Amino acid sequence: MARGQLKRYIRSYLQDGRIAVDGMTTDALTDAIYAEMSEYSFLTKYLRDPDVEEINVNSWRSVEVIYTDGRSVLLDEHFQSPEHAVNVIRRMLHKSGMVIDDGDPAVLGSLAKNIRIAAFKSPLVDDDVGVACSIRIVNPRRMGREAFISHGTATAEMLDFLAACVRYGVSVCLAGGTGSGKTTVTGWLLSTLPDSMRVGTIESGSRELNLVRERDGRVVNSVLHALTRPSEIERQNITQDILLDYFLRFDFDLICVGEMRGPEAYAAQEAARTGHTVVSTVHSNSCDTTWRRIVTLCKRASDISDATLLELVTEAFPIVAYAKQLEDKSRRLNEIMECVIHPDGAREYRTLYRYHIDESRIEDGKHIIQGHHEQVSPISEALRKRFLDNGMPTDQLSALCGTEGRERA
Repeated sequence: MARGQLKRYIRSYLQDGRIAVDGMTTDALTDAIYAEMSEYSFLTKYLRDPDVEEINVNSWRSVEVIYTDGRSVLLDEHFQSPEHAVNVIRRMLHKSGMVIDDGDPAVLGSLAKNIRIAAFKSPLVDDDVGVACSIRIVNPRRMGREAFISHGTATAEMLDFLAACVRYGVSVCLAGGTGSGKTTVTGWLLSTLPDSMRVGTIESGSRELNLVRERDGRVVNSVLHALTRPSEIERQNITQDILLDYFLRFDFDLICVGEMRGPEAYAAQEAARTGHTVVSTVHSNSCDTTWRRIVTLCKRASDISDATLLELVTEAFPIVAYAKQLEDKSRRLNEIMECVIHPDGAREYRTLYRYHIDESRIEDGKHIIQGHHEQVSPISEALRKRFLDNGMPTDQLSALCGTEGRERA
């Protein structure tokens, strides 16, 4: 109501003063003025766009928008000055009680529960830059199974396999770089779980997962979302590691650690080896390096040897899926790998699915990549037995394993 009233005042002022801007209607000018006064300048419309997942402010005159389909667009629009950029971002951070100034030039905050902001200003950037920030947006409209398939992110068989893993007690780690789509895939995987499964999620900074389901105004599934609470006072600093320790007392069927970035990796692998299904993400460069990356993170919490930790980590996360953003900005599940543990303790790293690039070329200044997914190897006998032991119907297992050796388009 207040928003509408203020807009009416602005419109009346413009009409009474016969104020106009070339190329803009009165309504458009009213909206622009309102956005400058009470919202977030030209960023407002992108914050509300369900197809936008990230806004990168490189400087006051360079703003890039990344869409859910992987497209990256450098906007013609920009802030009016370095000071204008700082003021708009400062207004956004104020929503989460954070202040960016000379005393705190690097700040992590949020605009809403689904919008995360990382920002810094001078002296961390040049004075004429104003402010640099990354605004991550988790919109309700997320890519689903059919969208993943139609966009070429993965095949139906790959998605069904990963969904079966999280449903039937096989812990999965989704790896990749920033912007690779691993969080989007994780969110979809968790959305496939039945209402009867009790799920807990742990995230740092802001919440990107929204798994609560309602029907007729009633919550129908059992989900607990938790966020860390950073604090300079040690006893008030609630980390992912601490939350994970509490979660082990909540009797969850599945625990999702939003991203392993530190010592929580050790607690996550412990949970995965003691009867919990764990889904998490991690930054790495490939499937086979992911397990060693997790070992590196575990070392922050334990002095156990690398060799022993690798044994623990591969037991905890037998399946790793690696997501990648290609040069043409498309996103692909590049590989799914199983670590098979043989009776003598030997580890075999078996590629189950892989994306194969058929052609890569530059056309009219644009990078064009064409390729296909293919199934490389069947799942191990040990994984088949684990699926059966954890309740997978035999007909579903047969369907899951009945496409061995065929290439996927």
